[in-house]
Amino acid sequence: MSGEQDGPEGRLRRFATIWSRAIFPVTATSMTRPEFEQQLVPLARRLRDALQERVFDAAQGQAVGAALIGTHCTDPEALSRTLDCVDAYLVLYCGGEGPQEELRARSARIQHAMAAGFAEALRERTRAEQEAIHRAALSARSAVAEALHASEARFRAVFHGAAIGIGIADLDGTVLEVNDALIRMFGGLEQHLRGRNVGEWTHPDDSPHVWKLYEELVRGEREHYRVEKAFYRPDGTVLWTNLTVSLLRDADGVPQYQLALMEDTTERRLLNLRLRYEATHDALTGLPNRTLFFERLEKVLAAGQNARFGLCYLDLDGFKTVNDSLGHAAGDRLLVEVADRLQSCATAPGEMVARLGGDEFVALTTGPDTEHEVDELAGRIMNALAAPIRVDGRELTVRGSIGIVEGPAGERGAAEVLRSADITMYRAKSAGGNRYELADPEADARAITRHGLTTALPTALERGEFFIEYQPLVHLGDGSVRGAEALVRWLHPQHGVIGPDRFIPLAEHTGLIVPLGRWVLEESVRQARLWEAGHADAGPLRVNVNLSPCQLTHPGLVSDTVDILEREGLEPGALCLEVTESALIGADDDLLKPLRRLAEMGVDIALDDFGTGYSNLANLRRLPVSVLKLDRSFTQGMQHFPADPVDLKIVEGIVSLAHSLDLAVTVEGVETGAQADQLRELGCDTAQGWYYARPGPPDRLHELALADATG
Repeated sequence: MSGEQDGPEGRLRRFATIWSRAIFPVTATSMTRPEFEQQLVPLARRLRDALQERVFDAAQGQAVGAALIGTHCTDPEALSRTLDCVDAYLVLYCGGEGPQEELRARSARIQHAMAAGFAEALRERTRAEQEAIHRAALSARSAVAEALHASEARFRAVFHGAAIGIGIADLDGTVLEVNDALIRMFGGLEQHLRGRNVGEWTHPDDSPHVWKLYEELVRGEREHYRVEKAFYRPDGTVLWTNLTVSLLRDADGVPQYQLALMEDTTERRLLNLRLRYEATHDALTGLPNRTLFFERLEKVLAAGQNARFGLCYLDLDGFKTVNDSLGHAAGDRLLVEVADRLQSCATAPGEMVARLGGDEFVALTTGPDTEHEVDELAGRIMNALAAPIRVDGRELTVRGSIGIVEGPAGERGAAEVLRSADITMYRAKSAGGNRYELADPEADARAITRHGLTTALPTALERGEFFIEYQPLVHLGDGSVRGAEALVRWLHPQHGVIGPDRFIPLAEHTGLIVPLGRWVLEESVRQARLWEAGHADAGPLRVNVNLSPCQLTHPGLVSDTVDILEREGLEPGALCLEVTESALIGADDDLLKPLRRLAEMGVDIALDDFGTGYSNLANLRRLPVSVLKLDRSFTQGMQHFPADPVDLKIVEGIVSLAHSLDLAVTVEGVETGAQADQLRELGCDTAQGWYYARPGPPDRLHELALADATG
């Protein structure tokens, strides 16, 4: 017997017993408590299933919440006690052996679903009741009119027996008759109602049109109206009602009386207010949530001329480490303490603190001098976070990064302001954190453009928005074109042609550099083969393709290169892969292995931007390179005659070193004839730059080659 009680079904029934004892006192049922408990057992079983399902289904919790209305648990207190019971006992009795943190999180989601289902079912029931009341109102109006004209006794029976509050006043507003239901609604004292004038029952929450409708009715201009209206009871409490007022006429159609029908909606309104609070406040910290913050921010931004605002967007530095090392419970306690400290920083009128989610908070201030006030607010926040927070016996140091946006209202929308604050916060975090930064519109624009380009990159390759331009490589000895460097461009639909310096870092960050690099290699090898096939008499032209450091570590580099060369029928010697010097600084054998394999096949490897890094020159002997590409910074001093003697000595030394190691030397950035002459005298092998040609389409390259050959 004990085993059955301790089994899943026994534990389920124990939970149902606790639940029934909690809410039975606030139900409107005629059943006994044991009978009522039997009604809850299937609902408890549905809650257990929802808790243990692999995939969470909010519909289960919503159905249970709705079912409570069907069992006459319409009192908001029944929902409150139910949620407390589920929070305290559902995991304990129905959770099984599952992970407790996950089960408690699932239980919290079930509670939210139950509250939503309860509210929706209560609204549906209320609509039905309102319709019945409306029909009763029409019936009562007809009955009262008929009774006044026919039988006083009949009228009294309807009047006093009605379940809703009914009052009759003359056209001057003096209350003549009230029924028992209305007397109970106003506290049970008839003398506080009979003889009073309805004009005295004003309330600060009255809608502007309430009394306008009343005046139209007593003048005979309308037959009835319906509004939501609040009244003060004699004890000072507020009574909220759905009020319907109708005009009663005599047999000749002359207005005689006004008839008021009232439905008490106070408890339903309180429930709606509670549900509204839960929907607009963070469950963990009690702060306003993202929804309420956006509502407030939109009002502030729509405040009109001369209004200003200041916003601080805070993100905790290193919060993920706390969660990962101490657990989510410790992280939650840390967030609660941070929320309390932030709340103490924003106590002035017009200031507000909210939690957007995770470890992100915002503080808002308004007024005529927000430029100064928001700076002070950010300072108070940083000071509040300076003191360590004690969690589970440990003192945790909390740091934060803040992005500040300040300015006049009406110029930007709420989403744009928050995006600017978010961008600025990440700028503060990138600068080391534990600081605040002021929004910079130019920095915002760059970040937004960068984000837009990053988002558009994947589809840009699919849509064929990339193209390649080629810059000739000219032999300094005879002036002939020996090849070209392939330079990828992006023809963006909105921004036009974008250079690689803007999108290659984004491609490397997103991982798209590998498919993009493979496409560039395919196109360049295909073009080199076309040059070779179409102009065999002009001699071989080599194509240089840049390799990103990310491509060097990709396992498919060698196989992709071999496949492309074989598919296009191009000899390996017609391809040169350029790798920046910085990418090979301190490179180990694993990184150099694919380059060595390509070099052994006959592919040339060029060390690009040589001289800009800090590599040991002795390392050149272990690198599988055959070409040094000298950075343009070494040749800028040669643009005019006479050249800088120091630059001449440096270049001369590099050329001598390269040739002693059997390496060819290519120079970038040649822009004048004086540079070309000096580099030729120093023994450089090839050059490229605007002096010869700017990057352009592939057909122009061969025209240049023919001109050099015939010249």
